Amino acid sequence: MALLPVLVLNSGSSSIKFSVYETGNSERHRLYEGAVDGIATDQGKFWIKDVDGKKLVDATPALPNRSVAFKLVADALNSEDFPSPKAIGHRMVCGGPTVQDNQLITPALIDEMEKYTAFAPLHTPIAIYIMREALKLFPGTPNFAILDTYFHRTMPEVVTHMPIPEEYSAMGVRRYGYHGISYESIIYQLQPNIPEKLIVAHLGNGASISAIRNGECLDTSMGLTPTGGIISGTRTGDIDPGILLFILRKIAENTESATAAADQLETVVSKRAGLLGVSELSNDMRDLREAIKQGNAKARLAVDKFTWTIAKWIGSYVAELGGLDMMVFTGGIGENDIDSRAEICAGLSALGIVLDAERNNVRGAATISAKNSPITVRVIPPAEDLIIVNHVLRLLGA
Repeated sequence: MALLPVLVLNSGSSSIKFSVYETGNSERHRLYEGAVDGIATDQGKFWIKDVDGKKLVDATPALPNRSVAFKLVADALNSEDFPSPKAIGHRMVCGGPTVQDNQLITPALIDEMEKYTAFAPLHTPIAIYIMREALKLFPGTPNFAILDTYFHRTMPEVVTHMPIPEEYSAMGVRRYGYHGISYESIIYQLQPNIPEKLIVAHLGNGASISAIRNGECLDTSMGLTPTGGIISGTRTGDIDPGILLFILRKIAENTESATAAADQLETVVSKRAGLLGVSELSNDMRDLREAIKQGNAKARLAVDKFTWTIAKWIGSYVAELGGLDMMVFTGGIGENDIDSRAEICAGLSALGIVLDAERNNVRGAATISAKNSPITVRVIPPAEDLIIVNHVLRLLGA
């Protein structure tokens, strides 16, 4: 295969992140990465840097909307300054019940995935918009949807089926799981020595945990939406449905329509809850750790809730796996927050998890378990863009 550049797109609520890889038969070299940040704010930034970190583009343009922002990216990558992409991979959080495989993007596929925006309301509408724009701004270039749910397709029905009336199951309501590209990247990096019984905790502003057997997902914490599972930056995680009904009724007292009340509830559970909601301060672990040093009790409670919940999930997954060979931390908090890792693992020695304080005093890739720990504990940064590139090449070959 001749070398060809592959563009990876990962869009968020106020940013568009991207990277360009040069690829061949066995070659995967990142050439550039960049982002458009601060969309629809007065602090817009557009940057591109090479693999050595040299800034090739460093601008502060007006970014009134996503259309203007993405056109900046397209114009730059279609210019003579950069190799024009020959294929594009889009991170897609969820394609719904009818789109569960990574595949070539067509207008019909986009329309189908758009039917299920409610399954990932903070992510899907943005990704759908960028896909449509990419088909127009990179004409003739094949675009592929790479799903966060794809890795979790191996979960058994007893895990995916929800305890609800069948009429709603028939609508596609089930456990999908998210952060799958991150989990897949951990398996990729562990090759060829993939442990039989593995737990991976992806801990960032969005947080989840997965039980993995022989490289395949057995169970994962996020459910129908990324709001489920463990508490994260601004999301509740799993919660008594009665609490949602109580909040919904309170909202409905001053809301004219059911749809408007549901939208407000979505904001409460996805944007105002989690670490932010408990601490009443921040969804950023760094801010909370600093506040804890100043004696902030609410920050302490928020972080304790976070680490306590994750420890409980680890215990349940050890039972589900029938044991454990390795535990991996990944994601922004998992890689960088030394105290969170220590607090999560404290008291888990009965499960065979013993951290070494000196080894744990590190940010980035490391083995942090004690030498006598029956279970190996590692920190491995995710390599999501690389996994997207691998899927794009596989699909191009197919």
